[in-house]
Amino acid sequence: MREVFHQSLEDVQGRLVEIAELVTVAIEKATRSFSSSDVALAEEVIEADAVIDDKAVALDELAIEILARQQPVARDLRIVVSALRISASLERMGDIAEHIAQLTRMRFPERAIPKGLKSTFTKMGELDVAVARKLTELLRNEDKALADEIRNDDDKLDDLHLSVFEKVLSDSWKGEASATVDATLASRYLERFADHAVSVSKKVVYLSTGDWTVDTETIEVPRP
Repeated sequence: MREVFHQSLEDVQGRLVEIAELVTVAIEKATRSFSSSDVALAEEVIEADAVIDDKAVALDELAIEILARQQPVARDLRIVVSALRISASLERMGDIAEHIAQLTRMRFPERAIPKGLKSTFTKMGELDVAVARKLTELLRNEDKALADEIRNDDDKLDDLHLSVFEKVLSDSWKGEASATVDATLASRYLERFADHAVSVSKKVVYLSTGDWTVDTETIEVPRP
């Protein structure tokens, strides 16, 4: 029975990695479609989000079954409960990728990125893709150094997010109302994507080291 239990825990980890891989593909396609106004690519992201949702639900069902049948305690219990929370964050990250793709589709054939902000959004997109890849690897091997890198990338995204607000609130901003809305929404989505990744990385590091003081900042994780 113990061997079956550990196989179930390994299955949970494997499923988390699989979902993270799908989220990485989603954010890579979403940011690329947003940058290039590729509506076909945006549609791929929107359609694929259902797959991420389904896999998250299946993982949650597995975790609940483990809790009911195996009644884990101590670290094993923390692993299963954390998996439920991590699954929720990954599902929300997939939702954010979908929201970005929806912005692309909504503005097509026009570009969703307002003039003067293309380089900023390109950098934000690249950082989010890097964060997603690092998070996937962190879930796979629990390398604490990756958690530190994710936190640093999140700081960079916060700075870029602030710069977008400074831009649209400046006297030099000539964008129409729709452009202002697009810029603020997209920037918020891209910034929030990394916040979810930081939240997940904190949980993974805690499970690996037992140390919850890696980052003392409280990360709120509302739905986007």
